[in-house]
Amino acid sequence: MRIRTPTDLGAVIRDRRKKLQLDQKSLADKVGVSRQWIVEVEKGKPRAEIGLVLRTVEELGINLAADEPKHVTSQMSPPPVDIDSIITAARQRKK
Repeated sequence: MRIRTPTDLGAVIRDRRKKLQLDQKSLADKVGVSRQWIVEVEKGKPRAEIGLVLRTVEELGINLAADEPKHVTSQMSPPPVDIDSIITAARQRKK
């Protein structure tokens, strides 16, 4: 499954928790968070602390992988950034 949103990740966490026959309180105790935190993450809380999310995923045995795109066209690649010119322009504006 491709996870694109916090809601997608929450659904994966909820599905796995249920398959393992864990209630939210049991999972919360294992992860070291409140049951309410589990509720919010399963609903797709966009600002959930990444460390706690990763601990939850690990506790549930969910494998997260970062794969390279199969095909990237030159139109999809962002243009190179000239950081020196950006800094020079910003310094000139301050004068």
